[in-house]
Amino acid sequence: MALGCHGTINTSFICISAGLQPAVHWSHSSHNATPRHYRLGSRLRQEDSPPRIVEHPSDLIVSKGEPATLNCKAEGRPSPTVEWYKDGERVETDRDNPRSQRMLLPSGSLFFLRIVHGRRSKPDEGSYVCVARNYLGEAVSHNASLEVASKCC
Repeated sequence: MALGCHGTINTSFICISAGLQPAVHWSHSSHNATPRHYRLGSRLRQEDSPPRIVEHPSDLIVSKGEPATLNCKAEGRPSPTVEWYKDGERVETDRDNPRSQRMLLPSGSLFFLRIVHGRRSKPDEGSYVCVARNYLGEAVSHNASLEVASKCC
């Protein structure tokens, strides 16, 4: 909900909005200008920014029963939360279930205590993406495949 918007054509635009998190949105009418976002508070706050992925996960080939890590690092202000998705479904981690073999590391990476792979069930093999979110938006990583190495000989 906009409380007040002030501006002139071809110069700048300031809009103060209220809601769960009151905010000021400012933009300048230059082709290279990026909108600026500030949270309101009792003192001037540093500029907020939407999430962006700075380290994308890479494809992995891992042996059954071995540990593995899919890396993902995101930046933004406030710091974004990270979630992982496998084949389009949200990945359950130790934060959801303490018995999970998958751990969400503070960096945002996904750590597998041991890769699970059976004849009928291949719960860890698939295509993964990490999604970083804060109140300004979300960023999605590149896809990374995790494959279980087949035994040879």
